[in-house]
Amino acid sequence: MMSSFIDSYTGRVPLSMPSPMPPATPHTDLDLAEALTKVAPAAQAKAKATATDFEGMFINSMFAQMTSGLKGDGPFGDTPATGVWRSMLTEQYSKNFAKAGGVGISDQVFRELIMQQAKSTS
Repeated sequence: MMSSFIDSYTGRVPLSMPSPMPPATPHTDLDLAEALTKVAPAAQAKAKATATDFEGMFINSMFAQMTSGLKGDGPFGDTPATGVWRSMLTEQYSKNFAKAGGVGISDQVFRELIMQQAKSTS
């Protein structure tokens, strides 16, 4: 671990070494684990897809707000087609961003969907 902090030019260790962080312990959600036993695997897969889609819509809204003030960028210059192109681009960015893990909203949405389904089955 120390070798990653050695200066490649001089071969010396810097004076101020970052303190190593303690290893993260996984947090077990016992309520979710119990609820998952009550919900069918097909319903779990559908809930996961729904949660990811929801996060994608949220991220798309965020990206749309970020790019709403931009004018004249893109392959079409300053034409009405630029807005259409930018909306399709942000939609694809948001879908890929959500599939790659997103910002963490889908995990909470998935948990809530599973908890509601488990309550309705018991």
